[in-house]
Amino acid sequence: MTTSLPPQTIGIIGSGNIGGALARALTRAGHRVVIANSRGPASLAPLVTELGELATAGTVEQAAQAGELVVVTIPLGAVTGIPSALLDGRIVIDTNNYYPARDGHIAELDDESLTTAEFVARHFAGATVVKAFNHIPALHIAEHAQAAGTPDRRALMVYGEDAAAVARVSALIDELGFDAVAGGGLYRDQ
Repeated sequence: MTTSLPPQTIGIIGSGNIGGALARALTRAGHRVVIANSRGPASLAPLVTELGELATAGTVEQAAQAGELVVVTIPLGAVTGIPSALLDGRIVIDTNNYYPARDGHIAELDDESLTTAEFVARHFAGATVVKAFNHIPALHIAEHAQAAGTPDRRALMVYGEDAAAVARVSALIDELGFDAVAGGGLYRDQ
């Protein structure tokens, strides 16, 4: 884990396994988080108490507007329930994977005409979407984090169309204890 990034406020939409694990890692690294879920801020009181003064419970709107970086870590089927313009101008870190049993069937994903990243990027067309943290179990975010330069440090893939956004998310991944590997763009035809 490195400490090269200045503290920032990061919105987190979703307080499940990945959202909670990222909130813990981000606050440990000195960042403020505004975390939201579908049940409302009051339901987040235990998590916010655990995280301490760097965490605030908010509405989805408050988390979306909290900072330039917003983690969207909700069931993929719920993504379209967030007004797309709410994240305009933000860097959206998309952690989603598609599970039809949880998300309901999404025709474009079932017929493979879109990837999950394309689905999210299409919905949040005014945002810069970066795909990351979708291939690590939540427990490993804390358990596998290691200092930069550690031999055999775990690597996480990062995908995105905007090089500056990918670099910014990659720096955050490094700070949280993982090597970031740029995997290319979001779109399958690249």
